Amino acid sequence: MLEKIDSIKALTQLLTLEKMDDKIFRGQNYRTPWKRVFGGQVLGQALHAAYQTVPEDRLAHSMHGYFILTGDIDVPIVYEVDTIRDGGSFTTRRVVAIQNGRPIFNMSASFQLCQDGFDHQIAMPNVIPPDLLLSDVERVEYLKKKEPETYKDVRPIHPKAIEFRPVEEYDPVKIVHTRPYRHVWMKAKEEVPADLPMHHQMLVYASDYGLLTTAAQPHLAKVRNSNVFFASLDHAIWFHRDFRIDDWLLYATDSPSASNSRGFSRGNMFNRSGQLVASVVQEGLMRQKRPK
Repeated sequence: MLEKIDSIKALTQLLTLEKMDDKIFRGQNYRTPWKRVFGGQVLGQALHAAYQTVPEDRLAHSMHGYFILTGDIDVPIVYEVDTIRDGGSFTTRRVVAIQNGRPIFNMSASFQLCQDGFDHQIAMPNVIPPDLLLSDVERVEYLKKKEPETYKDVRPIHPKAIEFRPVEEYDPVKIVHTRPYRHVWMKAKEEVPADLPMHHQMLVYASDYGLLTTAAQPHLAKVRNSNVFFASLDHAIWFHRDFRIDDWLLYATDSPSASNSRGFSRGNMFNRSGQLVASVVQEGLMRQKRPK
C-alpha cells in the first residue's frame, strides 16, 4: 500500500507489478483520499501487465478498458493477461484485474511495430503557455485560511508526482457554470529515466484526472448542492506519436454529452511543439444520490 504518490519513484513503484507467473501479475494500491482505487492506477497497471507479455519492438497504440466493480484500496489487485494474438505487425492482449476472486476491470490493448505511413493531425489549440500559469495546487492555496474545510477536501485530490496547470480560471468556492471545455498543461515534476512504455503507463495514469469533471462543468449548481457520485465506466486511449511525460503536454478536453446519469468526455494531448501525441475518450457515472 502506498500512502502518497509524491515522486516519480513512487509512481513508478505503483505502476510496476510483481510477476507471479508468465501471465499473472500483482499490484499494490495508492490510498486515495476518496477511499476507492483510482481508475488511472488500474489503467496504468493493466497496461504494464500487458507490456510484460509482448516483444520489446512493439509499442501500445490503443487500449480500451471497462470498470466493472469499485476497487478496494486495502486489497492488492491481480492482473491476468490473455495472449489473444501475435501477428506480423500487431499484437493483441486482454487483461482482467481481479480482487477477492471477482473481476473489477477488463481491458483490451493492441501493440504495433514502428511502421511508415500517412501522417496528418488537427492543430493544437492556441492557449496560454504553461510558463505563465499557476499550478492547480497554487490556485487553491488561498483557501487554506479563507475556507479551511473546502481546502481540506480539495487539496489531497491533487497528485504530487505530476503537475497540472489549468488554462481556464477555476474557483472551487464559487458556483459558476461553464461550457464543457478544459485545457490543462501537465508533466511529471521530475525526469522520468525510463523507456517509452513507462511514459505510456504514466500518461494513462494521468489521463484519468479531471476528464469526467469536464462533463460536470455545465451542472455545477446541482453538483455542489447535492450529493453526486462520480465513477469511471470506461476509458480508451490511442497513442499517436512518441512523447515524454516529463515534458509539458496540453490536455484539451471537451464533453459533447451528458445523459441518463452518464457524462461523456474526450481529450487530445499535444506536446509543446504542437504534435498530437495521444487521444482519450471516457464515459463516467454522474449520479445524484437520493436522500435517505
